[in-house]
Amino acid sequence: MNNYFSVQDIDALNDWVNEAIVLKKNPLSHNYLGKNKTIGLLFFNPSLRTRLSTQKAALNLGMNVMVMNFTGEGWSLEYEDGVVMDQGNSEHIKEAAQVVSQYCDVLAIRAFAKLEDREEDYKEKVLKSFIEYATIPVVNMESATGHPLQALTDAITITEHKKVRKPKVVLSWAPHPKALPQAVANSFVEMMQRMEADFVITHPVGFELASQITKDVPIDYNQENALKDADFVYVKNWSSYSDYGQIGSDQQWRITEGKMKLTNQAKFMHCLPVRRNVVVDDAVLDGEHSIVIEQANNRTYAAQLVLKKILEAK
Repeated sequence: MNNYFSVQDIDALNDWVNEAIVLKKNPLSHNYLGKNKTIGLLFFNPSLRTRLSTQKAALNLGMNVMVMNFTGEGWSLEYEDGVVMDQGNSEHIKEAAQVVSQYCDVLAIRAFAKLEDREEDYKEKVLKSFIEYATIPVVNMESATGHPLQALTDAITITEHKKVRKPKVVLSWAPHPKALPQAVANSFVEMMQRMEADFVITHPVGFELASQITKDVPIDYNQENALKDADFVYVKNWSSYSDYGQIGSDQQWRITEGKMKLTNQAKFMHCLPVRRNVVVDDAVLDGEHSIVIEQANNRTYAAQLVLKKILEAK
């Protein structure tokens, strides 16, 4: 595998998930693979789980790790060809990507959507430019439109906890005081399309995800109806795709104990961080069916599996 840009880079999902679960039992079993190898982690946006889990994954494989926060440490980058660089940007992606490639063996990048121009965000300028000009493999640690490491984590977590062959999985929109991108939701939808699951999306009218991603997935605008008999409830806010970047703060969509009682004792999932008593009530998040901490732990093994496959292919 050359790069891990999206869920579509997974060639055999069941094999990947099973391999990650085995890897989790003995995470140091392949620490020879990364000997004398270096991964560079470039952050254009903040991180907690993604940064620490990817670092831990690399260390488990014996890699050296270098971290750079572009928001305060790196030169501002230019991505357009033929531009006269007499304004704010100090370095072109062509040089930056090639230079970093000389220092590292693998590059992992996190760069969020700006939520100002949908067309620009969905071009995935940052990640795709690094992939074009870098001479080493690139891993997506969340881009403008996708979070494939989180989606792989979610597939691992659901597989570990499912009690039936084809569980009912509900992706529910939730309120949030800030405009958030569609990245996590997009990749989760793509992942569920590849898993054996009875999958439903529920959200208010006007908060539909991109139709090229959801395709023929059922959408229920009645949250309580969608939650009935669910085995897994995955909750995430995203801002509007059609009215791009519009915030949704309708508290009627907050996940409560009463709503969870409509489910089949469903496991509650969220990628974190989560706004308590805005997105979900304390009683649900702290309840016996919440698996958000286990889900976060699996971030390490999702990242480790991706890095393992890249190192094995080098």
